[in-house]
Parts: sequence; structure tokens; C-alpha cells
Amino acid sequence: MGATKATIGILFGGCSNEYPVSLHSAAAVMQNIDPGRFDVVAIGIDRSGGWHRYDGDVQSIENDSWLETARCTPVALPFGREARGLIDLSTGSLVRLDAALPILHGRNGEDGSVQGALQLAGIPIVGCGVTGSAVCMDKTVSHRIATAEGISVPEGALVDISMSKLEMHHIAQRIGYPLFVKPPREGSSMGLSRVESPDSLARALADAFAYDSEAILEREIDGSEIGCAVLESGRTLIVGEPDEIELNGTVFDYAEKYSCETANIIVPARIAERDAQRVKRAAMRLFRALGCTGFARIDFFLANDGRLLFNEANTIPGFTAHSRFPSMLKAAGLSLEEVLNIAIEEALTTAQEPSDARLLAYA
Repeated sequence: MGATKATIGILFGGCSNEYPVSLHSAAAVMQNIDPGRFDVVAIGIDRSGGWHRYDGDVQSIENDSWLETARCTPVALPFGREARGLIDLSTGSLVRLDAALPILHGRNGEDGSVQGALQLAGIPIVGCGVTGSAVCMDKTVSHRIATAEGISVPEGALVDISMSKLEMHHIAQRIGYPLFVKPPREGSSMGLSRVESPDSLARALADAFAYDSEAILEREIDGSEIGCAVLESGRTLIVGEPDEIELNGTVFDYAEKYSCETANIIVPARIAERDAQRVKRAAMRLFRALGCTGFARIDFFLANDGRLLFNEANTIPGFTAHSRFPSMLKAAGLSLEEVLNIAIEEALTTAQEPSDARLLAYA
């Protein structure tokens, strides 16, 4: 008799501006997960926040017709760590899950909220838990931690929507142009603008404030954008080959991230080996310092003057055909199926350990 397969819930969709990206990432995950090792329960979260068990085909997830297929059953998370599953609201029965892999980009999915709900239901989380998710989602907080760790960050300042326009202009003038304006708690470069002069600042701030009540003003770095994939396995860290974003425009925005019409992602990055090693060491150090578990993508700027500066950490990186995270690990010799195997097994083997104990172990 063969070993019993673990049942893994794959969460997709969600109440986020990045809902469409989640569908493509989740479809890629479901197409690459090892059916010989894991049974999959697809859990779709619609745009209004309703949870559904989905029993249809993957293509309907990709084209966003999954809710229209009559293959959905409403489900809910029970609160009680002994539950370890979902309640099927049509029958009242429990759908047991050995672990759940949230593929929910952006707010209400990548910020620790869903991770907290899963934790309260006693469901082990594949990937980052509550602490790492919440910390990394807030760029201001993650930058403060990086600075405390002795890792440089771009010069910048946080402004609030209640500030006067004059005050914000003075702050921007002090930082210097060109600069970037972005919301501190949003993903996929949403609300991001490059500002070359004071004349464009008001519009950029309005774009950022459409997503958040605060905005980060950050000086542009003359150099390259470099990323590093980090995957946890048995308390050790596996790093991918760093990648490099080659821009033909000036901003790697939402459209470019998921279409790459003019930008190119180059793996491995065209940097010296000593710089690649610096990136890998800094990525592993930040992974621990930011409270990450499971996997994450850590992004940097490599300035032309040689400085390495932390940009941001992405705790649920994309898994689409254009996504950087699986490409970097592929360059290091791991297929997407192998990456998923490692991440899921890591969650299953550490399921009995309290999150606080894991963080203390890395202190």
C-alpha cells in the first residue's frame, strides 16, 4: 500500500487589484504540482471575498470563468485549531487540508490577513506566515528592518495624504529628482510613478494615494534592478541565480511585469560573480531578518557606484510564464515541480512548530 498523499489547498483570486495575476499564477502551480504526491483542493476567493471550493478545469481559472462553471461550492474557514480544514456550507461537512498554499498577490492575501485566518483554523501555511507577510508587505517597515541589519536602502521619505502640497514638495526637493512615488503597501508596481520634475509630483501623488493614504518618495538609483529567489528547505536556504531587469522604458510597471512587451528579464544577471554572491548573501540575511518562511523573492538595486541597496521583498511571487521567481530557481537547477515539492514538504514537516519558536530559532 502506498503512502497517503497530502491534501493541499491552493488559494487563488482574492479581494485585490492583483486578482488577474493570481489566477494565472495559481493555474501554473496547479499544472506543475506533483499529482503523485499531493491531492489538490482548489479554493477560489471571488472579488467580494466569498470562498468557493472549485472542482473544474484549470483553463477556467486562467480565463476567469471559474465562477460561471457551476463547479463551485461555498466554503468557509472554521475558527478552531483542531479543525484543520474548510466547512462545506452546502453539506456542513469538513474538507480536511494538510496545508494551504495561498497564491493571492497583493492586499488581503499577501499581507498576512489570509495567513492569520489559516493559522486560526489550524491549517499549515506553505510559504510565509503572518509575521513575514505583514512585514514585507509594508515597504517602510521592511526598509527600517533592513537598515537595522546594516543593509542600505534608497534615500526616501514617507508622506501622508493629510500633509499640505507645499510640505510634500519640500520633501521631494530635499530627496532630489528624478524620484519614484509609490504606495507603501501595494504590489506589482501599482500606483508607481517616476517623477522627473516638481511639475509632475502632484499627479504621481494622486496615483499613489488612490491605493493608500500614504506614499513613499524615493530617490532614483542609477544602476540595475536585481532579484534573488530564496527557498527554504529543512531550515537551510536555497537561492536561485540572481536575475536582472533590462528596461527599454523608465519604469517596470504593472503592465511590463506581466507582459514584458519592452522589458527583458535576464537570468542570470549580467553582473560580476562577486556581486552575485553579495546579492545572494544579502537575500538570505534579509529573508531571516524580515521573518520570512518557506519562500520569497528579495529585490535589490545594484548601483553603478557599487552599492547594493534593498528594494522590497515579495512573499508570494508570481508563478506565471513571465515570473521571475521560478525562472531564477530553474537557473539554479530546480524545476517548478521541484520547487513546489520542497515548499510544501517544508510546511508539512514544520506544521507542529509554533511560529514564534521558528522565529526565535533564527534570531
